[in-house]
Amino acid sequence: MKLTLPCIIAMLTITFTIPVFSQKKALADTTKATNNDPFQTSTFNGLKFRNIGPALVSGRIVDLAVNPKNNAEYYIATANSGIWKTNNFGNTYIPLFDNEASFSMGCVVIDPTNSNTVWAGSGENNNQRAVGYGDGVYKSEDAGKSWKNMGLKTSEHIGKIAVDPTNPDIVYVAAYGPLWNSGGERGIYKTTDGGKNWKQILFVSEHTGFNEVMIDPKNTNTIYAAAHQRQRKVFTYIGGGPESAMYKSTDGGITWNKMMKGLPSDVNIGRIGMAMSPVNSDYLYAIVETTDKAKGGLFASTDRGASWEKRGPFYNSGNYYQEIFCDPKEINKIYAMDTYVKVSTDGGKTFTNLGEKNKHVDNHVIWIDPINTLHMIEGCDGGLYETYDAAQNWNFKANLPITQFYKVSLDNSFPFYNVYGGTQDNFSLGGPSRTKSENGIVNSDWFITNGGDGFESQADYVDPNIVYAESQYGGIVRYDKLTGEKLNIQPVEAAGEAALRWNWDAPMLISQHDHKRLYFGANKVYRTDDQGSTWKTVSPEMSRGIDRNKLQVMGKVWSVDAVAKNQSTDVYGQTTTIAESPLDENILYVGTDDGLIHFTTDGGKNWIKTDNIPGVPERTYVNQIIASSKNKNVAYATFNHHRYGDFKPYLFKTADGGKTWLPIQHNLPARGSVYCVAEDNINADLLFAGTEFGVYFSIDGGGNWIQLKGGLPTLAVKDMEIQKRESDLVIATFGRGFYVLDDYSTLRNLKKEDLQKSAFISPVKKAWMYMESIPLGSRDKGFQGESYWNTPNPKPGSVFTYFIKNESKSLKEKRQQSENEKIKKGEAFYYPTIDSLRMEDAQPAPYLLFTITDESGSVVRRLKTPVKKGMNRINWDFRDDAKNAISFSSGDEADVSNYRTRGIFVMPGVYKVSLSKFEDGNFTELVAPQQFLIESLNTAALTVTDRKSMSEFGKKVSELKRAFDVTNGYRNELLSKLKFLKEATLQTASADASTIKNIFNIEKRLAAADIILNGDESLTKREFEASTSIAGRINDIMQNLMTTTSAPTNAYMSSYTIAGQQFSPVLTEVKTIGEEIKKIEIMLEQKGAPYTPGRIPEWKIQ
Repeated sequence: MKLTLPCIIAMLTITFTIPVFSQKKALADTTKATNNDPFQTSTFNGLKFRNIGPALVSGRIVDLAVNPKNNAEYYIATANSGIWKTNNFGNTYIPLFDNEASFSMGCVVIDPTNSNTVWAGSGENNNQRAVGYGDGVYKSEDAGKSWKNMGLKTSEHIGKIAVDPTNPDIVYVAAYGPLWNSGGERGIYKTTDGGKNWKQILFVSEHTGFNEVMIDPKNTNTIYAAAHQRQRKVFTYIGGGPESAMYKSTDGGITWNKMMKGLPSDVNIGRIGMAMSPVNSDYLYAIVETTDKAKGGLFASTDRGASWEKRGPFYNSGNYYQEIFCDPKEINKIYAMDTYVKVSTDGGKTFTNLGEKNKHVDNHVIWIDPINTLHMIEGCDGGLYETYDAAQNWNFKANLPITQFYKVSLDNSFPFYNVYGGTQDNFSLGGPSRTKSENGIVNSDWFITNGGDGFESQADYVDPNIVYAESQYGGIVRYDKLTGEKLNIQPVEAAGEAALRWNWDAPMLISQHDHKRLYFGANKVYRTDDQGSTWKTVSPEMSRGIDRNKLQVMGKVWSVDAVAKNQSTDVYGQTTTIAESPLDENILYVGTDDGLIHFTTDGGKNWIKTDNIPGVPERTYVNQIIASSKNKNVAYATFNHHRYGDFKPYLFKTADGGKTWLPIQHNLPARGSVYCVAEDNINADLLFAGTEFGVYFSIDGGGNWIQLKGGLPTLAVKDMEIQKRESDLVIATFGRGFYVLDDYSTLRNLKKEDLQKSAFISPVKKAWMYMESIPLGSRDKGFQGESYWNTPNPKPGSVFTYFIKNESKSLKEKRQQSENEKIKKGEAFYYPTIDSLRMEDAQPAPYLLFTITDESGSVVRRLKTPVKKGMNRINWDFRDDAKNAISFSSGDEADVSNYRTRGIFVMPGVYKVSLSKFEDGNFTELVAPQQFLIESLNTAALTVTDRKSMSEFGKKVSELKRAFDVTNGYRNELLSKLKFLKEATLQTASADASTIKNIFNIEKRLAAADIILNGDESLTKREFEASTSIAGRINDIMQNLMTTTSAPTNAYMSSYTIAGQQFSPVLTEVKTIGEEIKKIEIMLEQKGAPYTPGRIPEWKIQ
């Protein structure tokens, strides 16, 4: 076939059709149907949560792994936020575990033979009440970029991992086993093939796991291990027993012997922390917890565990500490983790505080630099700290946003509401949901409202300067934001009354019927009507009154002398949650830690108890109750049985005022307790649920649940609240601070059949127009350095939430898909024709185009974005087209002074947006124009009185800027042409030599135009004053129009007039020069000159 231009064009416009087949692996038919259903998680990934921090306070760190060959690189194992890494000494940290199945970590270790291989044990290795659980051992072979679960999935908690320093395929794991129950994978496990297979080489019982395992580097067949018998329930903790002990193997784990000679033998033992001296591995240390405090302490062995000598009496709580570390240089120097880090320089005989000046306490891990032992890194409940002077001074890593929040609440501040919450051991805080700063939300935007462990923290909805902030065991203060003062208002029992029992996380709420009324729960419910000045009880005893000391743990009732009995547990039998109907102030609900729900319809005069709800295990902790804002007979309750080892979700609803409850958890994952629930304030069928591993929503009242994963790592969602004015969902995560899902209203009216449409745009929320501030002087982090923590604000603008049913596949993708399907079926496929391949090469990429028009129908902006399946969002920044010279360079993003020129703000008012798709050279309208509203925030001190005049002035300046850019660009093109034309004239013998002189004169005229347009460089480069150029005037005006909402000054208007007057003759001159150059080009073409840019030859076949 002869190829001609019309023929090629025709081929490129032929419709090329290939059947589309699924690229998924072959699955059961039901799974295929599910995957083809757009009502699934992936559809909603474009609705993204955004993290707002804070990093002002951090969270619990349980382990560190520092690269011995490069101390700039280390890994951090966090209690509830996965694994983090730095490769620049902590200047920046990146999370590595966001997409794994677990977030709670127990340990991390680098393979001593290959620093790219990293092992991590999931499930925190502490035993306190807020511990997270995991799903086994993970391994990375690419320095943390990717991870693979290597097994031991039912261990739930990994104590330690030890890698053989001579053979990286040999790894030992101390599997701690479930904390809340017996059973599971526990013991010492060994792999000899890099984790492909595991063998349990040491087992004690279903109640006892291992928290320590060590390898002797001098003889890697010598293994040490510590067993710990422990179990926690909601009502108690037993921290030891007869099965806790230390073990040793000298044959790589084939056989084991206890090594307890010299250790207490007549008492139960709790957690044993072990350490081996790097100076001499014959020296072992053990910190031993016992029932008899006089018999526990620090023990040492100088003969590899054959015998032990008690060096001193110090030990601490195995519930939370009991880990020791040896100094890399001094054999008698030992560090013990505790509330305050302890150090001994005499082999454990005495301990003193290391030093905690201006540092958080509750320490869990320390790394001592083997080269410079004054240099240490320490992980504690407050995050990560570093010292270079042996703990005299600490540097806090204020760029690790791993705060563990128990609760969240919101105020109604305008224009942006504040977020409040209480943390695990890092106070109660408040901060903005967003700010007007281009630098984002920063640590200094946050403030402390109360100390201790924080829980409920709620702002008065009438006076947001009053905040009620709670701490552990019922501590509560009334905080004044204006003064920073705190007043303790905790109710106390009257003389002669029984002592109150407070939950660690006592329930509290502000009445929606009277902002001065609060409810607060101990084992009975209190009410105040005067903001906490006086309290009265409005309920009787609410618990079952069970004596927790008579309940069995690990198959028996334990003595009062049991190790750490009841340590760090709530006094059993108190309230856990209170709910008030927004529709009826007399309707209250109360839940308890022993599985009861009470409700009253007369404000607390009479209560009805609900027990033995079908489907809820006996005595299950009632985690949360909320009352519907749409129907006073409807309420929701979450039950949490994980403190009995049951991780299933329990979410229930009542439709008869609390008399009966029905389950609505339905298809929520079987693994992952439900902590919280929220009901949309407009559509009661729209529900949200927060679980151990994420957020879910339902549009049918709980009949079907879909996970929302956009922007969210794997983490526990402890609490959530809806900001009604903004339709925002705000969640408190236990490990990554607060997250906000901005404007979820698109879900409010969503029906499943809506997702069968080819496309739609959700109703567009009214947007507030404002100019971002730049408090740091320049964008991003300013000049503060990378360690400065910030998190981006949503950009000002109208947000368009849209849905696309199908992605647009290219011809190449369709062909490849068809070929893959044939390969799977064993069918032959043939090499495509060259015509079809040419069509693939020429096919332009499809895209979506949003067209924004004003009230007159004029187009003010077009926004282009790739075609992406599912729900997505795009932001229009209220600006018209910038009219800048076209450039395909984005500039240097690392340069904080690199600002892109933007258009100017449009007028507030009514606009419309439509959606079309460009594909194969054609535009197809997908969504017809849809109306939305923009209003001005008017926060400036000097507000604009005549916005129309300001807008018109901006348009005039923009048009002048456009004309200037075109002219200046054209002038540069002409200068470039002249270089070629001069050389072409010289190379063309028949050309008139006078043309060279003509070109020289034209160059001088263009240089003169350049001085007027862009300024006199000859003067400025020699530091002489020079007249303001046209560019200087225009850019100065445009820069201010782009960055302020203030009216233009008279000076700007005058400068615009001058610029316009100067520009007109220059424009005429440049046009004239352009015509003269065309004549030169014609002459050169006639003379047969070689190629110069912009010329097309005159040629005919001879």
